[in-house]
Amino acid sequence: MNVLWLQSGGCGGCTMSLLCADTTDFFGTLGGAGINLLWHPSLSLESGDDALSILRACRDGALPLHVLCVEGAMLRGPRGTGRFHLLAGSGTPMVEWVRSLAAVADHVIAVGTCAAYGGIAAGGGNPTDACGLQYDGDQPGGLLGAAYRSRSGLPVINIAGCPIHPQWVIETLMSLAAGPFDATQLDALGRPRFYADRLVHHGCTRNEFYEFKASAAKPSDLGCLMENMGCKGTQAHADCSARLWNGDGSCLRGGYACISCTEPGFEEPGHPFHVTPKIAGIPIGLPADMPKAWFVALSSLSKSATPKRVRDNARSDHPVVTPAIRKTRLK
Repeated sequence: MNVLWLQSGGCGGCTMSLLCADTTDFFGTLGGAGINLLWHPSLSLESGDDALSILRACRDGALPLHVLCVEGAMLRGPRGTGRFHLLAGSGTPMVEWVRSLAAVADHVIAVGTCAAYGGIAAGGGNPTDACGLQYDGDQPGGLLGAAYRSRSGLPVINIAGCPIHPQWVIETLMSLAAGPFDATQLDALGRPRFYADRLVHHGCTRNEFYEFKASAAKPSDLGCLMENMGCKGTQAHADCSARLWNGDGSCLRGGYACISCTEPGFEEPGHPFHVTPKIAGIPIGLPADMPKAWFVALSSLSKSATPKRVRDNARSDHPVVTPAIRKTRLK
């Protein structure tokens, strides 16, 4: 399975994350699954005319293109010309290369939220007119248009994340190589369901504090980050509290609130990332699938039943009270 990787408007962070894939032999892992990385701007030896010859061979059909991976947002400016980003040495806008290659690819993958929905590159006034491959924010369209389908009949596969978890990319590529891969394996926003059907909240090490609504008041506290610190883990679609970076880390485990980086428009939430907006003391962003009245009732009951250990530990940067020792044997 031939894979071609292009980088457009972004920071390169998804490639940096990919290099942290949980394997001692990155290229061996791909090769063992029958995946041939034709070219990657950071990982391949070819450059200049040699690299362009690979792209032209794919575009012209001389070299089969099974998977086109695009990292970074599509820069359509100025005034729709795409000339804010010319592919080096070609004199041709990146958006034109992506359109022509997407037309002959069996599958197209947007690697990261910038490529999927516009992401950070589309924030603010968006002077470069950045967008995703098939979305402009949360609206279908983007560079390729809502009706676009690859030669396999699939829309763009959006591996959203800022950055992506490396195993999301590896697992998606392996699924395509193994086949068949169909639209039922994508959610409503085009994200692979193997990671997007879970919430960041699932597996969070702060869940006991969440259950009792024992909340952190400052970044170093151990308590739940939802009530005061802007955490969206109960709404964010990703499995990164269970599928850890380097087998050990996640945003929440590092003391940082989840900002729902797999979501369209996460870059402009309308409030500081570290603040939870509230109305009458009730967080606006309630957990997924939970009516407001239920949350209010549950929160009041949970806080009234909070053990002293949980309450004290929530406002500390280390456990100050250990769990009680009790016999668990039945009599």
